[in-house]
Amino acid sequence: MPLYEHVFISRQDLSNTQAEGLIEHFGSVLADNGGKLVDQEYWGVKTMAYKINKNRKGHYAFLRTEAPAPAVQEMERLMRLHEDVMRVLTIKVDAHDEGPSIQMQKRDDRGDRRERR
Repeated sequence: MPLYEHVFISRQDLSNTQAEGLIEHFGSVLADNGGKLVDQEYWGVKTMAYKINKNRKGHYAFLRTEAPAPAVQEMERLMRLHEDVMRVLTIKVDAHDEGPSIQMQKRDDRGDRRERR
């Protein structure tokens, strides 16, 4: 089955549990159509580069899935119709990376910087 990575942004006025509930909801939509949710990450509230629907911030979520194309198309269709979801990005990948995504990794590489005075 093809492998996909999805990132979606939901409205800033949702609570954290509601935003994480959207991840579960779309994962169940995928499972109902023959796919499976391999991994999920909630990245939290982040500031966007520009306003989308009068929102300056949004809840970011990341999904790694393994699903047939019709299941992904149905999930994307429902994401675009959902009033709490502002943007959706889906990318087909050859293989999923092991471990957490770049957004979730700690920034340990900043140790070589000088201390501020």
